[in-house]
Amino acid sequence: MTTYTPKVSKAWNTFTYFMFGIAVLMMAGGIWSLDASFTAKGYYSMAALMLVYTTAAITKALRDKEEGDRLYNKIEDARTERLLAEVSGKDAA
Repeated sequence: MTTYTPKVSKAWNTFTYFMFGIAVLMMAGGIWSLDASFTAKGYYSMAALMLVYTTAAITKALRDKEEGDRLYNKIEDARTERLLAEVSGKDAA
């Protein structure tokens, strides 16, 4: 059985945080310089925050599903190996 080891580099994490910071600054600057009422700016700000939150939530949900499927497959592999070991033990007797 093979084990899954995630390969995440420090450079990728740094790049991701850096790009997130740039996106936040760009969004904040765009909303601040928007020629609209305070209410509209608040609406766009809340929408941007909800977009960030839901992106993180969807990513977590997909990762949890994938990890759950991987665990289920490991359990099924163990059951299959046990069944094959039992069958091969009966054939030898």
